[in-house]
Amino acid sequence: MKKYLIWAILSIFLLSPTWVSVQAADFISLSKKDKCPVCGMFVKKYKKWVAQVVFKDGSYRVFDGCKDMFKYLFKMKKYERKLTREDVSDIYVTEYYTTKVMKADDLYFIVGSDVLGPMGHEYVPVKGETEAKIFMLDHGGKKMYRYHEITPETIPR
Repeated sequence: MKKYLIWAILSIFLLSPTWVSVQAADFISLSKKDKCPVCGMFVKKYKKWVAQVVFKDGSYRVFDGCKDMFKYLFKMKKYERKLTREDVSDIYVTEYYTTKVMKADDLYFIVGSDVLGPMGHEYVPVKGETEAKIFMLDHGGKKMYRYHEITPETIPR
C-alpha cells in the first residue's frame, strides 16, 4: 500500500508543469562520431545515459554514463594532454525519470541499484531528494550522493 501511495505522489510531481525541465542551454548536441574517452563506446545510441563535460574553450567530451564521466574527471591527466579540471565549464547528465539533460550538481546520484547502464553498474542521476529515495525503494539503491560528494572510492565497479 505504501509503495502505491509513493507512486501516486511521484506521478503528481511528474505531471506537474513545474517539474518540466528545459534542456540545458550549453549541452552540445551529439554526433554519431562522439565516443566515450574512457571506454571507447559510441555514445549517441545511449541517449538515456549520456553525460557531458563542456570546457571553457567550447570543446566537450561525452560519456555513455556518469560512471565513466567521473572516472575521466578524477584522472583527467590520463585522458587529456592540455585540459584540466579548472578548464571545465559545465557538467551535464541525463536524469533517469525524465531523460532530460540537466546540470550534474542539481541531481542526486544513486549507486547499488538493480538498474544497469550500458557498462553495467552505474550512477543513476535523479532530480529531487524525494524522487531519489523513491528510486532507492523501488530499485534497491544502496547509497545516494550529491555531485560534490562523489570520490574515486565511490565509483561503482
